[in-house]
Amino acid sequence: MYVIIGSGGRTGAQLASMLISMDHEVRVVENRPEVLTRIHRELPTETIVEGDWMDLTVLEQAGIRHADALAACTTLDEQNLTLCYLARELFGVKRTIARVNNPRDAWLFDKTFHVDVAVNQAELLSSLIQEEMSLGDMITLVKLRKGNYSLVEEKIAHGAPAIGIAIKDLELPERCVIAAIVRKGEVMIPRGISIIEEDDEILAVTDHDGAHQLSELFSPPGKPKNGNGNGKKK
Repeated sequence: MYVIIGSGGRTGAQLASMLISMDHEVRVVENRPEVLTRIHRELPTETIVEGDWMDLTVLEQAGIRHADALAACTTLDEQNLTLCYLARELFGVKRTIARVNNPRDAWLFDKTFHVDVAVNQAELLSSLIQEEMSLGDMITLVKLRKGNYSLVEEKIAHGAPAIGIAIKDLELPERCVIAAIVRKGEVMIPRGISIIEEDDEILAVTDHDGAHQLSELFSPPGKPKNGNGNGKKK
């Protein structure tokens, strides 16, 4: 994949480093002398394009016409929006990702400006806190399909309703698949006849609502699910 990154600031440089480690081709567009001095120490020279990321000629030099994706990582929301708009309208870039600096501007980051994915750090942090509080001991390992699904893990606690019941007889959520059972350090492929035991570690793929239902099955009755000590959701 060929990716253009607008701005070599801390976010852009770290993103570039991660993409390079995954064997993607990257070009970082940057014109600030102090930032260029730093990223020339952190990134391969051939990945750095010196120039203004708002200059169409510089974007052409970076190979934007051949890019599969553009990541607008500047510290100004108006520039990130403009970059995404230009990338799609003028150069036909298929995928655009934009950093949201001011949460109040988040509503602008939509299809109007050709933003496919808006990375709003304040919203992400808020969602993570809310999710961790509501799911109790369940751990979200990775987000899938733009966050609509997750790979989650939970250890079966003493007294959980699922103990002693076969997977086929569990009232699992509709959008939920038990992916694996880890029992005494051994990974088991789950079958319909597999019986859930205390201390099993369950890995499941599910959506947000399904995660809450799984948490009810795998936790002891009456245990607070949101960490506020009263078992009620705020």
